[in-house]
Amino acid sequence: MEILKIEGLSKDFFLHEAQREIRSCQDIRFSLDRGQFIGIAGRSGAGKSTILKCINRTYLTSRGRILYESEAFGRIDLASAPEREILYLRKYEIGYVSQFLNVMPRTTAREHVMGALLEMGGSEAEAARDAREMLCYFRLPEELWDLYPSTFSGGERLRLNLARAMVKRPRLLLLDEPTASLDDGSKSLVREMLRSLKSKDTSMIGIFHDLTFMEGVCDRVFNMSEGAFV
Repeated sequence: MEILKIEGLSKDFFLHEAQREIRSCQDIRFSLDRGQFIGIAGRSGAGKSTILKCINRTYLTSRGRILYESEAFGRIDLASAPEREILYLRKYEIGYVSQFLNVMPRTTAREHVMGALLEMGGSEAEAARDAREMLCYFRLPEELWDLYPSTFSGGERLRLNLARAMVKRPRLLLLDEPTASLDDGSKSLVREMLRSLKSKDTSMIGIFHDLTFMEGVCDRVFNMSEGAFV
């Protein structure tokens, strides 16, 4: 069953200081089935992250449609849907993992993960239990849980990002280089968690530079160069 269909997705940026237009991605087309994992590979600057940010509506598309089968709204075009509906989907249905950590000030690591469940309406006790399990799974030392993540290393921050996104078990999960600063042991944990989510019908699109990691996880892989699939 198809959960996402992208038709002619293009994104241009205009650099006002240079009076120049940059074409980031052009005429991207693919579909994603429920429980399927699509990987996107390519050099830095090829336009891979732009695709994920358009799906997540961090960027507004220049052209094209992003058709998503939502539990709450039915088929919806993420490129043109009202902001209210996009905010709902980010909270309840679509997860996004970046290499970079974005945490509210004075929020501890434990609170950051619990917050993902509390905003979905979960109880304090359930959120605390599930957050503990996920923090343990990603081997974040317990002495860090009640500290502010600004003090964490790059790998610790990335594992915290993964914990927050995956604790929600979203229907659609977008992963922007989720293993960029992880050691081999942490990569194995991520791989097993992705396989577990797939088995429970989470659909995923991921960007990876580690081609070995993609083997055995991705169902299909697209190579990208200069804004287009090749």
